[in-house]
Amino acid sequence: MAGRGTVKPHSGFNANDDAEVLYKAMKGLGTDEAAILQLLTARSNAQRQEIKAAYKTLHGKDLVDNLKSELGGKFESLIVALMIPPIMYDVKCLRDAIKGAGTDEKVLVEILASRSPNEVSQIKSLYKREHNDDLEEDVCGDTGGHFQRMLVVLLQASRQQGIQEDLIQSDAQALFAAGEQKFGTDEGQFITILGNRSNAHLRKVFEEYRKLSGYEIEESIQRETSGTLQEVLLAVVKCARSVPGYFADSLYSAMKGAGTDDKTLIRIMASRSEVDMLDIRAEFRKRFATSLHKMIQGDTSGDYRKALLLLCGGDDA
Repeated sequence: MAGRGTVKPHSGFNANDDAEVLYKAMKGLGTDEAAILQLLTARSNAQRQEIKAAYKTLHGKDLVDNLKSELGGKFESLIVALMIPPIMYDVKCLRDAIKGAGTDEKVLVEILASRSPNEVSQIKSLYKREHNDDLEEDVCGDTGGHFQRMLVVLLQASRQQGIQEDLIQSDAQALFAAGEQKFGTDEGQFITILGNRSNAHLRKVFEEYRKLSGYEIEESIQRETSGTLQEVLLAVVKCARSVPGYFADSLYSAMKGAGTDDKTLIRIMASRSEVDMLDIRAEFRKRFATSLHKMIQGDTSGDYRKALLLLCGGDDA
């Protein structure tokens, strides 16, 4: 996926110069938001960490604390998100989702379904180091039933690699037998197969499943399951088909209709800007009657909109 982001490291980067620009933008009366958003959206996350260190060295102040006191609202949330290292950002989102009032299942589903096994392992150890808590125990304390079982499987971060030719047929048959072919549903089968096989393998299984049953696997999941289990299974299927496609769908859902799910919009735009934003944009354009750029433009305003559009990085006619 290297190089599929819209945000790239800035060439001719100088952390001290950038720290000075930000300091000037915030000192005295008023704040130069334009200078802040233009600079930070044009630096990679690693470069932002260097700017943070330079700022402290030069001024004896914490850059993120200063940004928080000068900015406000959704714009502040987005800029602060951009300042957090990627794995740390996932840890923070998961922690907030679990420890807040109620549980934000959407965040648990999005992160655990879309991150690679290697990323999930890093998230687990950083979570432990930061909070001295076990992520799996925290997730279990906050969820239940088959939904919990699926999240626990994803948290094992032990998805198999490659395609197991000899299992494609039997996996498809097992899914068919566990759902459409029986009265009631054997959720355990769905959890085991969707939670453990590689994405490439699952794509073959879905093809076989369609031949066998006459249905897309998504249709069967919608018929056979409900609630949060359905959400996580569908997310895993979408990610197996295409991770950028999954995020394109999530962004569209966050903005369509009345109101905007800004938390999701910020989370995806911040976390994918250096990973696969170009692919997300292409998938978005393919799936919907508009571009990601146009939809953000119509759904947001002010400096928040300007920063989001810079992360989006361009329009797709």
